[in-house]
Amino acid sequence: MGRAFEYRKASKMKRWGKMSTLFPKLAKSITIAAKDGGPDPDMNAALRTAIQNAKAQNLPKDNIDRAIKRASSKDQADFSIVNYEGKGPHGVLIFVECATDNSTRTVANVRSYFNKLGEGLVPTGSLEFMFERKAVFEISKEKNPTIDAEEIELELIDFGLEDIDESNETIFVFAEYTEFGKLNTALEERKVEIEKSELKRFSTSPAKFSQEQIENIQKILEKLEDDDDVQAVFTNMA
Repeated sequence: MGRAFEYRKASKMKRWGKMSTLFPKLAKSITIAAKDGGPDPDMNAALRTAIQNAKAQNLPKDNIDRAIKRASSKDQADFSIVNYEGKGPHGVLIFVECATDNSTRTVANVRSYFNKLGEGLVPTGSLEFMFERKAVFEISKEKNPTIDAEEIELELIDFGLEDIDESNETIFVFAEYTEFGKLNTALEERKVEIEKSELKRFSTSPAKFSQEQIENIQKILEKLEDDDDVQAVFTNMA
């Protein structure tokens, strides 16, 4: 897998740097996790992960607390997780993950983005085999000064670790998405402070595009990621 995880990091961070869009998405993830598994992060691994990721993006503590309390509110609508698949400009494949309390609104919005800026949506499941879903853990070396990538790799193979990638500041750990919970627990038991963890989709057949094409593709990606109901967007861009 190598450095595939960072293949679009610079442009993505630029888009997701819009806190007015990012913070509500993080809060929604916390609310969904708390509603599904309870408000105590010590007893709810999904909630611990959502809080951890929110803190990594500097979501204020007050926002986190409100998001947890919102889960128990009688007025809080239930969220459903829905995915949409489509083709963007130049045939780029796009997989969109959403969390919504109104699927009619969400599909109408997503369809409009594809119709205006791409080639349109495709039937659900059409692109599933074109992406492999992986659990990705991001570990800061600064926060874990004694960590050794080779030692961690050997220790965690039996807990589902498939690959490990190391940069100057960060260690990325990859596993099958079904091993997310097991690997997360193994890291916690070893007192490894996880900066961020998530389930990501990687293209099984990455395609190359020219710089001009990429700039055009970015338009639909930005539109999708600015939508409040969209939680994550993945493409087959190399």
